[in-house]
Amino acid sequence: MATTDDSLNGMTERCEDCGIDTLHEVSVQIRTESHRAENAHFSREPYRVAECQRCGHRKSQRMNNA
Repeated sequence: MATTDDSLNGMTERCEDCGIDTLHEVSVQIRTESHRAENAHFSREPYRVAECQRCGHRKSQRMNNA
C-alpha cells in the first residue's frame, strides 16, 4: 500500500526491483493507445506512473479498464 511522506514530498511504495518500500515519484500521464492517426483522439487513456527514486524502475498502470 502506498503512503504519503510529507517530509520528502513523495510516495512510499514497494519497489519490485529493490524488494523494499522506497520513495517513488508518482504522476498521471495521458497516453494514446491507437496507432492510427484518425482514431488517436478517441483512444487517450490515463495511466498512473510510479518511478523508484532508488533504482529508477518505472511501473505504469492503466487507470480505467473500460
